[in-house]
Amino acid sequence: MSRDKLIILGVLVLGLLTFGVYKMAETDKAIGQPTVTAKDFPSVSAPEDVDKISIVNGEKGEVVLEKVADPGAAASADGGAGGVWKLTKPVAAAANQQTVKDLLANLKELKVESQVNLKLDDEVRKDKQLDATHGVHVVAWKGADKKVDETFGKSGQLGELVVLTSKPDQVWAAKGYSAYLYTKEAKDYRDKEILKFDDATASQVTIVNAHGTLSFTKGDKWVGTLDKNPIASFSEDKVKEMLRAYKALNADDFGDGKSLADTGLDKPDATVSITLKDGAGKYELLVGKTATGANRWAKRGDSDTIFQIASGAADWATADGTKFAAAADAGAATDGGMKVSQRPKK
Repeated sequence: MSRDKLIILGVLVLGLLTFGVYKMAETDKAIGQPTVTAKDFPSVSAPEDVDKISIVNGEKGEVVLEKVADPGAAASADGGAGGVWKLTKPVAAAANQQTVKDLLANLKELKVESQVNLKLDDEVRKDKQLDATHGVHVVAWKGADKKVDETFGKSGQLGELVVLTSKPDQVWAAKGYSAYLYTKEAKDYRDKEILKFDDATASQVTIVNAHGTLSFTKGDKWVGTLDKNPIASFSEDKVKEMLRAYKALNADDFGDGKSLADTGLDKPDATVSITLKDGAGKYELLVGKTATGANRWAKRGDSDTIFQIASGAADWATADGTKFAAAADAGAATDGGMKVSQRPKK
């Protein structure tokens, strides 16, 4: 190759390398670099004493949590009373107090690490998930005082991208953001507890369903009957297993807006009653139609809230006597849990 051609080739290679360096610089610029000092960083955290939080996760709708006076709490030394968190939107319901506590703790720990150099046109907002369709908009108040108002977008090497409503054209990278606390479905901010008791203190269980009345009583050990007749090959371990499924029973979902007739709870498929010893408590659970998948609709006898319960718990409510038989004998010829040979003669 001639000297002139080598020179031309070298110039071309140098030009390509220069262009590559330029593109890399532009890429770095798009990713963002700190442009202000730490002392100028805005605050994105909220104090622990906020009493209202609004979260809008893209197009999923708004969730509002509010702290209200707890009428059951003792007054404090300054005359105030404790508070509890409620879900007020999209429905009015009790909130899961630990879930809100975790959310508040995370809000308190948020911190800006750097400013990100991005030009926020519509395309960039969409790409960085800072637009209304994809962003997570969080607002928190203490009384009428708004403590934070910010939208979180994509997470990257620098941290979680966040835009403050008061500075709509500036992007910051924040550390400490736990996305799962802010992107829950509304139902997952709710108190899902249906039953909670110590299963070791249960003394009586009654299940009424299409198969008849199953009754279990604990003396020195559990005994079981179906329509007052002994259950064939009865196993008290099965009653203990059933109680373990009910001692901390939580809802899978809720039946907001549904009627008793819609859910079959006007004429339940099953009623489960659990009595604790020494008058420590009694619980009644009504079980209705099939809901989502194998879940069933259910409600407590002393509440109007309609839940969905998982099939594992529902199956005990709709069972016949064979479900409470020892495993080796569960497949024996029976009629609702009573051996055919033991059926009363007519």
